[in-house]
Amino acid sequence: MTPAIFGIAGHSLTAEERGFFRAADPAGYILFGRNCDTPQQVRALTDELRDLHGRDRLFICIDQEGGRVARLRPPHWAGFPAGEVFDRLYDIAPASAIEAARANAEALGIELSEAGITVDCHPPLDVRQPGAHDVIGDRALGSEPLRVAALGRAILDGLASAGVAGCIKHMPGHGRTTTDTHKEMPTVTASDADLEVDLAPFKALADAPIGMTGHLLFTAWDADNPATLSPYVIETIIRQRIGFDGLLLTDDIDMQALSGTIPERAEQALAAGCDLVLNCWAKMDDMEGIAGRLAAMSGVTAARLERALGGTRIDGPWSDKAELLARRDALFAAAGATA
Repeated sequence: MTPAIFGIAGHSLTAEERGFFRAADPAGYILFGRNCDTPQQVRALTDELRDLHGRDRLFICIDQEGGRVARLRPPHWAGFPAGEVFDRLYDIAPASAIEAARANAEALGIELSEAGITVDCHPPLDVRQPGAHDVIGDRALGSEPLRVAALGRAILDGLASAGVAGCIKHMPGHGRTTTDTHKEMPTVTASDADLEVDLAPFKALADAPIGMTGHLLFTAWDADNPATLSPYVIETIIRQRIGFDGLLLTDDIDMQALSGTIPERAEQALAAGCDLVLNCWAKMDDMEGIAGRLAAMSGVTAARLERALGGTRIDGPWSDKAELLARRDALFAAAGATA
């Protein structure tokens, strides 16, 4: 199995994609808006991927946080709020915010499970910092680490109740970024002591099934390599200091924060200690280059992948989505807030 997550070009597989994916046998796939038209179409696509590999529990992920980061949108899917909404409710009623976040995530997860999606790249545990770039912005669950951790735990639990594995991101913390990693690499000059704030939510949720790295350069830890490509950050900070032993995938290696060819980046990320490489844009030359350059998935990664998908399900049973959303809205209303 190739230790990579690949993108798909359209609403269904092309003959070229089908042949390549069958031969390369990637660990899984990521869906974007370009892949999502109707619930029936998305389920047909994910069923086709499962049939192609003969794996019922196939890693099929999506970025479905709510707010501006949502690949499934109305009118075919519900609209869900951004993380900042739960942060504001927490100011008024912490217990209500936690329960609202859990109910919201379960309802969101039900939509994903119905579509045959097994992994949500959610929640972001990036601690919001004043003056930082708004690439995180209202996606953040707060600026206080314990609050971020509490809301993040509620989201993971809600997704799990719907049979979806959550993915905490962006390790070891994206909240201090001064630039958008889609366009350039940020340099974070905070001290090791100051960065404890960024690590705290990840430490609290180190038992999450899946985690994602961020493409930031932390001078306190590695002045030469961004986190995704840094053996020191992956092993010493993420694996040892945070204590994360789950499946670790990169953020999208197409981002301009990284340099070199896409296959070179993929090889460097795995050499640094990442388990899987995330390559989003369905460019056949890049995917073929990655598959040709990477060694087969290690036994350790295979075990982490199996463990991460162990609780996923795509055929229910599920709670009533309308009841979950009504419960969420009632919690907001009781506190005089709106979702």
